[in-house]
Amino acid sequence: MKKNRIFPLLIVFVLLLLSACGNSNAESADAKKTVVTDLILATTTSTQDSGLLDVLLPLFEEENNVKVKTIAVGTGQALEMGKKGEADILLVHAPKSEEELVNSGDVINRKRVMYNDFILVGPSDHPAEVSDGDIKAAFQKILEGKANFVTRGDDSGTHKKELGIWASINVQPVGDSYISTGQGMGASLQVANEKNAYILTDRATWLAQEKNVTNLKIVVEGAEDLMNIYHVMQVNPEKHDMVNHTDAEKFIEFMINNKTQAAIEDFGKDDYGQSLFFKYTE
Repeated sequence: MKKNRIFPLLIVFVLLLLSACGNSNAESADAKKTVVTDLILATTTSTQDSGLLDVLLPLFEEENNVKVKTIAVGTGQALEMGKKGEADILLVHAPKSEEELVNSGDVINRKRVMYNDFILVGPSDHPAEVSDGDIKAAFQKILEGKANFVTRGDDSGTHKKELGIWASINVQPVGDSYISTGQGMGASLQVANEKNAYILTDRATWLAQEKNVTNLKIVVEGAEDLMNIYHVMQVNPEKHDMVNHTDAEKFIEFMINNKTQAAIEDFGKDDYGQSLFFKYTE
Protein backbone atom coordinates (compact mmCIF):
# COMPACT_ATOMS: atom_id res chain seq x y z
CA MET A 1 0.00 0.00 0.00
CA LYS A 2 2.83 2.42 0.72
CA LYS A 3 4.33 1.88 -2.78
CA ASN A 4 0.98 2.67 -4.38
CA ARG A 5 0.78 5.92 -2.41
CA ILE A 6 4.39 7.00 -3.06
CA PHE A 7 4.29 6.51 -6.86
CA PRO A 8 1.54 9.08 -7.54
CA LEU A 9 3.34 11.55 -5.28
CA LEU A 10 6.53 11.08 -7.32
CA ILE A 11 4.62 11.79 -10.54
CA VAL A 12 3.16 14.99 -9.07
CA PHE A 13 6.62 16.09 -7.90
CA VAL A 14 8.17 15.50 -11.35
CA LEU A 15 5.35 17.42 -13.07
CA LEU A 16 5.76 20.33 -10.70
CA LEU A 17 9.52 20.35 -11.30
CA LEU A 18 9.07 20.34 -15.09
CA SER A 19 6.53 23.12 -14.83
CA ALA A 20 8.88 25.21 -12.71
CA CYS A 21 11.69 24.72 -15.23
CA GLY A 22 9.37 25.71 -18.06
CA ASN A 23 8.33 28.89 -16.28
CA SER A 24 11.94 29.68 -15.48
CA ASN A 25 12.96 29.33 -19.13
CA ALA A 26 10.05 31.52 -20.24
CA GLU A 27 10.93 34.14 -17.66
CA SER A 28 14.55 34.03 -18.79
CA ALA A 29 13.50 34.56 -22.42
CA ASP A 30 11.27 37.46 -21.44
CA ALA A 31 14.11 38.98 -19.43
CA LYS A 32 16.39 38.86 -22.46
CA LYS A 33 13.76 40.68 -24.52
CA THR A 34 13.51 43.48 -21.97
CA VAL A 35 17.24 44.07 -21.43
CA VAL A 36 17.92 47.75 -22.10
CA THR A 37 21.28 48.62 -23.65
CA ASP A 38 23.10 51.94 -23.24
CA LEU A 39 24.23 54.16 -26.10
CA ILE A 40 26.51 57.15 -25.47
CA LEU A 41 25.78 60.11 -27.73
CA ALA A 42 28.31 62.96 -27.81
CA THR A 43 26.68 65.99 -29.36
CA THR A 44 26.68 69.76 -29.42
CA THR A 45 25.07 72.12 -26.95
CA SER A 46 23.10 73.61 -29.84
CA THR A 47 21.15 70.41 -30.44
CA GLN A 48 20.61 70.07 -26.71
CA ASP A 49 19.63 73.72 -26.10
CA SER A 50 17.21 73.73 -29.03
CA GLY A 51 15.14 70.93 -27.49
CA LEU A 52 15.32 68.73 -30.60
CA LEU A 53 16.81 65.77 -28.76
CA ASP A 54 13.97 65.84 -26.25
CA VAL A 55 11.68 64.99 -29.15
CA LEU A 56 13.81 62.51 -31.09
CA LEU A 57 15.54 60.41 -28.45
CA PRO A 58 12.41 59.02 -26.74
CA LEU A 59 11.23 57.79 -30.16
CA PHE A 60 14.50 55.96 -30.77
CA GLU A 61 14.66 54.55 -27.26
CA GLU A 62 11.14 53.13 -27.42
CA GLU A 63 11.62 51.58 -30.85
CA ASN A 64 14.96 49.94 -30.03
CA ASN A 65 14.91 49.26 -26.28
CA VAL A 66 17.95 51.49 -25.85
CA LYS A 67 18.77 54.15 -23.27
CA VAL A 68 20.66 57.05 -24.85
CA LYS A 69 23.09 58.84 -22.54
CA THR A 70 23.61 62.32 -23.99
CA ILE A 71 26.81 64.27 -23.39
CA ALA A 72 26.34 67.82 -24.71
CA VAL A 73 29.65 69.61 -25.27
CA GLY A 74 31.33 71.68 -27.95
CA THR A 75 31.87 69.89 -31.25
CA GLY A 76 35.64 69.81 -30.67
CA GLN A 77 35.16 67.97 -27.37
CA ALA A 78 32.61 65.62 -28.93
CA LEU A 79 35.03 64.75 -31.73
CA GLU A 80 37.80 64.17 -29.19
CA MET A 81 35.52 61.77 -27.32
CA GLY A 82 35.02 59.88 -30.56
CA LYS A 83 38.76 59.80 -31.18
CA LYS A 84 39.32 58.28 -27.72
CA GLY A 85 36.42 55.81 -27.99
CA GLU A 86 34.58 57.51 -25.13
CA ALA A 87 31.29 57.70 -27.06
CA ASP A 88 29.41 55.39 -29.39
CA ILE A 89 27.85 57.96 -31.70
CA LEU A 90 28.52 61.61 -32.60
CA LEU A 91 26.10 64.31 -33.78
CA VAL A 92 28.14 67.42 -34.61
CA HIS A 93 28.50 70.38 -36.99
CA ALA A 94 32.12 71.05 -37.98
CA PRO A 95 32.55 69.34 -41.39
CA LYS A 96 36.29 69.93 -41.84
CA SER A 97 37.13 68.60 -38.38
CA GLU A 98 34.76 65.67 -38.88
CA GLU A 99 36.54 64.74 -42.11
CA GLU A 100 39.81 64.48 -40.22
CA LEU A 101 38.32 61.76 -38.00
CA VAL A 102 36.88 59.98 -41.03
CA ASN A 103 40.29 60.02 -42.73
CA SER A 104 42.01 58.74 -39.58
CA GLY A 105 39.50 55.89 -39.31
CA ASP A 106 38.26 56.92 -35.88
CA VAL A 107 34.67 57.29 -37.14
CA ILE A 108 32.71 55.56 -39.89
CA ASN A 109 29.27 55.66 -41.47
CA ARG A 110 29.11 59.48 -41.52
CA LYS A 111 25.76 60.77 -42.77
CA ARG A 112 24.44 64.27 -43.31
CA VAL A 113 21.31 64.70 -41.20
CA MET A 114 20.10 68.29 -41.16
CA TYR A 115 21.07 71.92 -41.47
CA ASN A 116 20.15 75.43 -40.44
CA ASP A 117 22.34 78.51 -40.52
CA PHE A 118 24.55 80.72 -38.43
CA ILE A 119 23.44 84.28 -37.73
CA LEU A 120 25.10 87.30 -36.19
CA VAL A 121 23.10 88.92 -33.41
CA GLY A 122 23.93 92.10 -31.61
CA PRO A 123 22.72 95.00 -29.49
CA SER A 124 19.52 96.71 -30.55
CA ASP A 125 21.22 100.14 -30.41
CA HIS A 126 23.69 99.17 -33.21
CA PRO A 127 27.00 100.28 -31.60
CA ALA A 128 28.99 99.04 -34.63
CA GLU A 129 26.32 100.07 -37.17
CA VAL A 130 26.19 96.52 -38.53
CA SER A 131 23.18 96.04 -40.76
CA ASP A 132 24.13 94.44 -44.08
CA GLY A 133 24.31 90.81 -45.19
CA ASP A 134 28.08 90.55 -45.53
CA ILE A 135 29.39 88.67 -42.49
CA LYS A 136 33.03 89.58 -43.19
CA ALA A 137 32.20 93.29 -43.46
CA ALA A 138 30.20 93.02 -40.23
CA PHE A 139 33.14 91.51 -38.34
CA GLN A 140 35.38 94.25 -39.72
CA LYS A 141 33.00 96.96 -38.48
CA ILE A 142 32.82 95.35 -35.04
CA LEU A 143 36.61 95.32 -34.89
CA GLU A 144 36.98 98.92 -36.04
CA GLY A 145 34.22 100.13 -33.72
CA LYS A 146 35.78 98.30 -30.76
CA ALA A 147 32.34 96.91 -29.92
CA ASN A 148 32.01 94.04 -27.48
CA PHE A 149 32.04 90.59 -29.07
CA VAL A 150 31.30 87.38 -27.17
CA THR A 151 32.98 84.18 -28.30
CA ARG A 152 32.20 80.74 -26.96
CA GLY A 153 35.92 79.94 -26.88
CA ASP A 154 35.16 76.24 -26.46
CA ASP A 155 36.29 74.69 -29.77
CA SER A 156 32.65 74.09 -30.68
CA GLY A 157 31.35 74.09 -34.25
CA THR A 158 30.12 77.65 -33.76
CA HIS A 159 33.46 78.73 -32.31
CA LYS A 160 35.30 77.15 -35.23
CA LYS A 161 33.02 78.97 -37.67
CA GLU A 162 33.58 82.29 -35.90
CA LEU A 163 37.38 81.87 -35.93
CA GLY A 164 37.19 81.06 -39.63
CA ILE A 165 35.44 84.35 -40.31
CA TRP A 166 38.04 86.31 -38.34
CA ALA A 167 40.80 84.48 -40.22
CA SER A 168 39.17 85.36 -43.56
CA ILE A 169 39.76 89.07 -42.77
CA ASN A 170 43.25 88.33 -41.39
CA VAL A 171 42.33 89.12 -37.79
CA GLN A 172 43.13 87.29 -34.57
CA PRO A 173 40.82 88.98 -32.06
CA VAL A 174 42.19 89.92 -28.64
CA GLY A 175 41.56 92.52 -25.98
CA ASP A 176 38.99 93.38 -23.35
CA SER A 177 36.17 93.76 -25.89
CA TYR A 178 36.63 90.14 -27.04
CA ILE A 179 34.88 88.18 -24.28
CA SER A 180 35.36 84.41 -24.09
CA THR A 181 32.82 82.39 -22.10
CA GLY A 182 34.03 78.82 -22.49
CA GLN A 183 30.36 77.86 -22.30
CA GLY A 184 27.57 76.54 -24.50
CA MET A 185 25.48 78.54 -26.94
CA GLY A 186 22.57 79.31 -24.63
CA ALA A 187 24.79 80.54 -21.80
CA SER A 188 26.94 82.55 -24.19
CA LEU A 189 23.88 84.33 -25.58
CA GLN A 190 23.00 85.32 -22.04
CA VAL A 191 26.47 86.82 -21.57
CA ALA A 192 26.19 88.74 -24.85
CA ASN A 193 22.84 90.08 -23.69
CA GLU A 194 24.36 91.28 -20.41
CA LYS A 195 27.48 92.76 -22.03
CA ASN A 196 25.62 94.49 -24.90
CA ALA A 197 27.77 92.47 -27.29
CA TYR A 198 27.70 90.85 -30.71
CA ILE A 199 27.81 87.07 -31.01
CA LEU A 200 27.67 84.42 -33.72
CA THR A 201 25.02 81.79 -33.00
CA ASP A 202 23.15 79.00 -34.72
CA ARG A 203 19.58 79.93 -35.60
CA ALA A 204 17.98 77.07 -33.64
CA THR A 205 19.45 78.17 -30.31
CA TRP A 206 18.63 81.79 -31.09
CA LEU A 207 14.97 81.00 -31.70
CA ALA A 208 14.81 78.91 -28.54
CA GLN A 209 16.49 81.66 -26.44
CA GLU A 210 15.26 84.84 -28.15
CA LYS A 211 12.65 85.63 -25.51
CA ASN A 212 15.36 85.55 -22.82
CA VAL A 213 17.85 87.89 -24.57
CA THR A 214 15.73 90.98 -25.21
CA ASN A 215 18.70 93.34 -25.68
CA LEU A 216 19.78 91.50 -28.83
CA LYS A 217 18.48 91.26 -32.39
CA ILE A 218 19.55 89.61 -35.65
CA VAL A 219 21.91 91.88 -37.60
CA VAL A 220 23.33 89.57 -40.32
CA GLU A 221 21.66 86.49 -41.79
CA GLY A 222 21.03 84.62 -45.01
CA ALA A 223 24.56 84.53 -46.43
CA GLU A 224 25.46 81.32 -48.27
CA ASP A 225 28.68 80.92 -46.31
CA LEU A 226 26.73 80.78 -43.05
CA MET A 227 25.14 77.38 -43.67
CA ASN A 228 25.36 75.11 -40.61
CA ILE A 229 25.39 71.40 -41.50
CA TYR A 230 25.05 68.56 -38.97
CA HIS A 231 26.37 65.03 -39.48
CA VAL A 232 25.89 61.85 -37.49
CA MET A 233 28.62 59.19 -37.39
CA GLN A 234 29.58 56.16 -35.35
CA VAL A 235 32.84 55.50 -33.59
CA ASN A 236 34.81 52.81 -35.41
CA PRO A 237 34.53 49.48 -33.50
CA GLU A 238 37.69 48.21 -35.21
CA LYS A 239 39.70 50.89 -33.41
CA HIS A 240 37.62 50.99 -30.23
CA ASP A 241 36.27 47.53 -29.45
CA MET A 242 34.26 48.60 -26.39
CA VAL A 243 31.82 50.81 -28.30
CA ASN A 244 28.20 49.82 -28.85
CA HIS A 245 28.37 49.63 -32.64
CA THR A 246 25.12 47.67 -33.02
CA ASP A 247 22.93 50.37 -31.53
CA ALA A 248 25.09 53.08 -33.11
CA GLU A 249 24.21 51.71 -36.55
CA LYS A 250 20.54 51.66 -35.58
CA PHE A 251 20.76 55.29 -34.42
CA ILE A 252 22.20 56.43 -37.74
CA GLU A 253 19.48 54.62 -39.67
CA PHE A 254 16.90 56.17 -37.34
CA MET A 255 18.23 59.70 -37.91
CA ILE A 256 18.09 59.46 -41.71
CA ASN A 257 14.80 57.58 -42.14
CA ASN A 258 11.84 59.45 -43.60
CA LYS A 259 9.84 59.50 -40.37
CA THR A 260 12.64 61.09 -38.34
CA GLN A 261 13.51 63.51 -41.12
CA ALA A 262 9.90 64.71 -41.15
CA ALA A 263 10.00 65.14 -37.37
CA ILE A 264 13.20 67.20 -37.68
CA GLU A 265 11.66 69.53 -40.23
CA ASP A 266 8.45 69.93 -38.22
CA PHE A 267 10.31 70.71 -35.00
CA GLY A 268 9.78 74.28 -33.87
CA LYS A 269 6.98 75.22 -36.27
CA ASP A 270 4.28 75.31 -33.59
CA ASP A 271 6.35 77.31 -31.11
CA TYR A 272 8.38 79.58 -33.38
CA GLY A 273 6.44 79.70 -36.64
CA GLN A 274 9.38 78.15 -38.52
CA SER A 275 11.56 75.05 -38.50
CA LEU A 276 14.65 75.14 -36.34
CA PHE A 277 16.35 72.57 -38.58
CA PHE A 278 15.81 71.31 -42.12
CA LYS A 279 16.25 67.76 -43.37
CA TYR A 280 19.35 67.23 -45.44
CA THR A 281 20.08 63.57 -46.11
CA GLU A 282 22.59 62.29 -48.63
